[in-house]
Amino acid sequence: MTRVKYRDSDIDLIARMMRAEAVGEGRLGMLMVGNVIVNRAVVDCLDFKDLRTIRDVIFHVQGGNYSFEAVQKGSLFYSPARDVERRLARNVVKFWRQQPSKYALWYFNPYGPCPPTWYNQPFAGQYKQHCYYEPQANTCESAYRY
Repeated sequence: MTRVKYRDSDIDLIARMMRAEAVGEGRLGMLMVGNVIVNRAVVDCLDFKDLRTIRDVIFHVQGGNYSFEAVQKGSLFYSPARDVERRLARNVVKFWRQQPSKYALWYFNPYGPCPPTWYNQPFAGQYKQHCYYEPQANTCESAYRY
């Protein structure tokens, strides 16, 4: 069983985004970024209510900008995915979940310490340079189903 429906082209998108956003944080860091991507595709709430595919998530526009900065500015995102990144992406769509990204719908890399909230969402934890945030209690039950 998989966490989200996907095609080979989706695996490639996730793999490229994981590398672009977290290659400096190793395989575990890339898995955590991939987990947030899958979480956004499976939830039915908040900013992600109308996103149903990996492609929708990767190219989601909010406030006039892409949700993932690498789509706009990232040369790494536009480079072909490597086999190792594709394997990691397959793990994420099939089964992989771990804190602090397990239920997270947001992450970012701050210039300082992780704030206790980000856009009013509670801090779930930090892995290397990225801070992860889960939905506020009782605002997104679907985030905790999968």
